[in-house]
Amino acid sequence: MKKNIAVVAGGYSGEYDISIQSANTISNNISAEKYNVYKILIDINHWKDEKSGVEIDKNDFSLTIDGVKINFDLVFIGIHGTPGEDGKLQAYLDMVQVPYTSCNMVVSALSFNKVFCNKVVEGSPDVYVAKSMHLYKHKQYTAQDILAEVELPVFVKPAEGGSSLATFKIKEEAELMNAVQKAFEVDPQVMAEEFIAGRELTMGVYIEQGEIKTLPITEIISSKEFFDYEAKYTPGMTNEVTPANIPAALSDRIDVLSKHLYHKLYCKGIVRFDYIYDEDKDKIYFLEVNTMPGQSENSIVPQQVRAAGLTLAQFYDTIINESL
Repeated sequence: MKKNIAVVAGGYSGEYDISIQSANTISNNISAEKYNVYKILIDINHWKDEKSGVEIDKNDFSLTIDGVKINFDLVFIGIHGTPGEDGKLQAYLDMVQVPYTSCNMVVSALSFNKVFCNKVVEGSPDVYVAKSMHLYKHKQYTAQDILAEVELPVFVKPAEGGSSLATFKIKEEAELMNAVQKAFEVDPQVMAEEFIAGRELTMGVYIEQGEIKTLPITEIISSKEFFDYEAKYTPGMTNEVTPANIPAALSDRIDVLSKHLYHKLYCKGIVRFDYIYDEDKDKIYFLEVNTMPGQSENSIVPQQVRAAGLTLAQFYDTIINESL
């Protein structure tokens, strides 16, 4: 009997549309011969099956269509941002005892907060973390308070958020507090992080038959000052080179590091580690771990999957089998 897979997309954040694109790719590449696939769209008001329009019964995360109750064997989470990337959906699924493809609630919540995650990563072998300051909306700050802790230029961004929404690169003190206030409009916690010059490199990591596996590294070369929302999702604004044109020794270091962090952070499913490599100092800086990386056809992880000689259908089948 075919198993029922729910591909969950949407969410409550500004990444809703990107999530829908990811879910489309996932759904289109899951074998219809092996699984019954239902795309479940979530927003602040409704959790419903896209095709039938039937609402999810939140008592057990089931559907009843034409009098037939459908229970799910697995949830393939494709939500970027809340409630899929921050662990809230995982906590609910744990309570109703439905398996899912991604990191658990604790890991997702930790990794979603860039400041807290940095504290755990800091001290791992062969990786550095840029100096930063954690800002809270309920406290009052001046530019001088912040610059006493970090040096310009700095990135100001929500501590919990993705797709570089409300992220600003600040070079002048006069611009700082305006950026902080704009970031506070998105999240009550904000991170002010010192800029590290270097090459932006990223690697997908997953588990197959209990073994941690890595995908080819991508180098992100943006036509803008940094890889912001526009650069990420506007065709032609960014050159993403997969596999990255880097020395084999550096590739090996990032491979070892990514596997170490996947294990240390107790990750599950497909995640993506982002780094900055400072060539002058020969140092690898940790940027973040994305526990719900984009899966649209042109997103980085699908590029890496193809570069590894795999099809997305093969890759998603591995993720599903491991989760089941």
